[in-house]
Amino acid sequence: MEIILISKSHRAGGRLHLGAMGAIGLCGLALALGAALGWGGYRMGLNAQSDASVTLDAAIERQRAAVQEAIRDAENDLNALAQRLGQMQAHVIRLDALGARLVDVAKLDPGEFAFESSPGRGGPADVAARQPQTEADFLTQLERLAAQLEDREVKLRALEGLLMEGKLQAKVHPAGRPIAEGWMSSHFGYRNDPYSGRRAFHEGIDFAGRFASEIRAVAAGVVVEAGYEQGYGNYVEIKHANGYATRYAHNKKNLVKVGETVQKGQPVALMGSTGRSTGPHVHFEVLHNGKPVNPWKFVRAE
Repeated sequence: MEIILISKSHRAGGRLHLGAMGAIGLCGLALALGAALGWGGYRMGLNAQSDASVTLDAAIERQRAAVQEAIRDAENDLNALAQRLGQMQAHVIRLDALGARLVDVAKLDPGEFAFESSPGRGGPADVAARQPQTEADFLTQLERLAAQLEDREVKLRALEGLLMEGKLQAKVHPAGRPIAEGWMSSHFGYRNDPYSGRRAFHEGIDFAGRFASEIRAVAAGVVVEAGYEQGYGNYVEIKHANGYATRYAHNKKNLVKVGETVQKGQPVALMGSTGRSTGPHVHFEVLHNGKPVNPWKFVRAE
């Protein structure tokens, strides 16, 4: 084999003569060089493809992590809503139980304060009355519970007003006995006068008891009279609401003064036998618009 060498000026630079073995060696070298260049290019392509694949995998993994985090956040939000929903449901149940007890204590008509019933509302029928699964379902349930709570609040406030009015009436309306211990020794109405023996109208009830024991107001009010009168002896008169007044007579000693405010059950005098009396007792009167009425129904009221 003859190889012609050419210089940069395109002029023949010389000739190289190779034998058969030299030619084969030169061809082998050329093939090896081509194979090496081809493998290098292939490896470079593989590396570039691998880098792109790694970058894509990382992006997908980041997106997957972001989606999982969003799902967890949504689940946490739903769990928080579910917990709040449960708390509000328990609160409604407690309010219903409290309202029912108050209605029973106040002896009111349960039909007027039906705490177990929900406020009236309308709308299409719910196909499946199941537990809420989405945020919208939870919000719907919360809105319903808010309406129930508002309904309970209105009922409880009305009930509170009735109870307060009832408590106020109980405090200012005469009820109960004016003594803690003792017995009724004379009734209201006509009787034989203990002094003259003749029939006479008795305007109160007499309670006999231990000398100097406490005499108590049967209702809250204001002392309008406290002094001594020939027939009553030492006496106290208390004005209450709705035109009522009570009078306590034959006292050993008065414990209150005119203008003083007294509470139900407060001691106002000590039992004695002053005035027209045959022994230790309290003459107890109830007056309505200035006229004496039978105290017995007020004594029994408590």
